[in-house]
Amino acid sequence: MIKKKIKKKDNVINFPTKLSPIEKEIEGIVFAAVEPLDIETIQSKISKKSDVEKILLKLQSEYSHRGINLVCISKKWSFRTSPNLAGLMTQEKTVEKKLSKAAIETLAIIVYHQPVTRAEIEEIRGVVFGTNTLEILMELNWVKPGGRKNVPGKPIQYITTDDFLSHFNLQKLSDLPTVDELGAAGLIDSTNIDNAIFGTGKFYKEKQDDKKEDIYSNIDEMLSGTLNTDEKK
Repeated sequence: MIKKKIKKKDNVINFPTKLSPIEKEIEGIVFAAVEPLDIETIQSKISKKSDVEKILLKLQSEYSHRGINLVCISKKWSFRTSPNLAGLMTQEKTVEKKLSKAAIETLAIIVYHQPVTRAEIEEIRGVVFGTNTLEILMELNWVKPGGRKNVPGKPIQYITTDDFLSHFNLQKLSDLPTVDELGAAGLIDSTNIDNAIFGTGKFYKEKQDDKKEDIYSNIDEMLSGTLNTDEKK
């Protein structure tokens, strides 16, 4: 009798051979566990007493050439991705996180009062800085040191960056809503805000220049009116 040779394809990966019900139980228990399990724990969860270690060794052999391996570390068993897939498992992923209330308040103060010192921010907020509150804003590159204030101690002043403008789709600081606009939108109580200390340095300067022009124009009108009155007399 001539036996035919059966050719096996090298590129075919066989799924684990047919498992018995108890082997399926052990496979499922280990797979679903949130932490590695010892043999005693696995034994306590299956439907009947079996040679758990022997079954685990069989499963380990079946999974040895797959993307998921059954491993034993310190006498505890668990499924792990294959070591040669470590590169895929360590891919970086950007995770968006919300800023804390303290960070948002600090950013708002810097935006509308810059350049401003750490002590001034704490005075406006009414509380001392929490851990890394200002540092988080600097890591995002929304805030940066902007020189030192010319007072005793020369404290560092903080200002916003171009990245801040870009993130919030602003062309320039003067595009920020004014006190009156924020009040009209119901976001702040503008009646309790001193305009003289509200606004960024550049934005505030622009407003001050407008006020000076208005003052001069009023003086011109007043003088013109006086001259006209004298001429009539």
